[in-house]
Amino acid sequence: MIKNSVILAGLLLANGAYAVECGSSDSWLDKGCRRTQQIMAEGKTDIYATGYSYHLRSMYSAEKIDTFNEKAWGGGVGKSLVDEDGDWHGLYAIAFLDSHKDLEPTAGYAYQKMMPLSENWKVGAGFTAFLTSRSDTLSHFPVPLALPLATVQYRKAALMATYMPGPRGNGNVVFIFGRMQY
Repeated sequence: MIKNSVILAGLLLANGAYAVECGSSDSWLDKGCRRTQQIMAEGKTDIYATGYSYHLRSMYSAEKIDTFNEKAWGGGVGKSLVDEDGDWHGLYAIAFLDSHKDLEPTAGYAYQKMMPLSENWKVGAGFTAFLTSRSDTLSHFPVPLALPLATVQYRKAALMATYMPGPRGNGNVVFIFGRMQY
């Protein structure tokens, strides 16, 4: 599992990742391909640190909450850029301890519409689309997901959060992590 995470991160961030030939049409696939190339070629390196996953108390019994790991320690690397509109785009690979203290590798793309509050402060909202692999979901088979993403950023440091929805007794987790532009 750790080997797969390292391979996935290497593929995501390798220089050869933008050697793919993109089309020139206005299709979402060609636009996405060109944006990925731009992130890899012009983007800055990001370091991620994961730290906390909060399970909504109203969706689980107290006994079940007591079994969860909420210290989602881990980290990762990525590349990101701010586009011509001031919006943030990122590619990343991270791994962290999930709710059962199993390693969860994740790699994907994130987009946020950013709004400056002052010279140094910004807030952002958007989404992340990624592949992840969990011990309790399809025996580590990679699963694609898309989730909302919010950020409070001060200069090059960002506090980020996403929310995993679900029915009672599943999901309903707020995941908090940090990003530092290197």
